[in-house]
Amino acid sequence: MNKNQTHGIAKDLIGKLQETAGKIIGSPSQEIKGVQKQISGKAEEKLGDAKEAVKNARDAVKDAAKSL
Repeated sequence: MNKNQTHGIAKDLIGKLQETAGKIIGSPSQEIKGVQKQISGKAEEKLGDAKEAVKNARDAVKDAAKSL
């Protein structure tokens, strides 16, 4: 897991908590901020997933080149 994946998961969780808190206290602005954090977190997590896929592909190419 890379830092983008970790930060993304954390932002998503914080956003869910903020959205829930907004619902509990009746604050639509807090709900919206929570949803925005969730979206940001999911995007960052997907960026981390993409970086991880590129790294894995690069490592596979290196390994294949070594076996030639």
